[in-house]
Amino acid sequence: MKHFWFKFLGMILAGFAISVAAFPSQGQVRASGEAQSGVVVTVTYSEPINVRGGPSTVYYPIVGQVSPGDVLPALGVSPGNEWVQVSFPGAPGGVGWVYAAYVTVSGGELRVVEPPPTPTPLATATINPTFAAAFISHPTETRMPTFTPPPPLTAPHYTDESAQRSGGLASGAVALSLLVVAIVIYLISLAISRR
Repeated sequence: MKHFWFKFLGMILAGFAISVAAFPSQGQVRASGEAQSGVVVTVTYSEPINVRGGPSTVYYPIVGQVSPGDVLPALGVSPGNEWVQVSFPGAPGGVGWVYAAYVTVSGGELRVVEPPPTPTPLATATINPTFAAAFISHPTETRMPTFTPPPPLTAPHYTDESAQRSGGLASGAVALSLLVVAIVIYLISLAISRR
């Protein structure tokens, strides 16, 4: 059983060593880029940025990431100068694209490079005609509703009954009499309390 674990551990270490040796370090990438053209880009964005297979966030996949401060050899710019083509060993063909607002170009001018063709989608949208025919509906024709006018509106008519009443007690007189009664009761209670 111990022998099995040693073989297993040895295979894992060998695989790790091969993977480390296969990819160049960032220092090797920087040195090779500066030696080739002299034009480099430095990542100025505060967080890691994506390296894409082409100059678009919609049509091209992410092929890697670079960290703030990384320096990559620049190969060209997209029409409109929105994307910069860089040498990126992790990308197919060794070429990737970074968004120009996140990097600073130094060491010279870059030529305009045509973007690669957009990748074809794995599945194209085709419509099954018999399946689509099941959802086609033909509405049945119905008569339009007819307009029926509403009945005429009759406004209610109110009469002023207070003007017709002549022999009633006025509300002001009632309030005045209640005030007089209240004052009399107050004076009586004041006189009783002083005795």
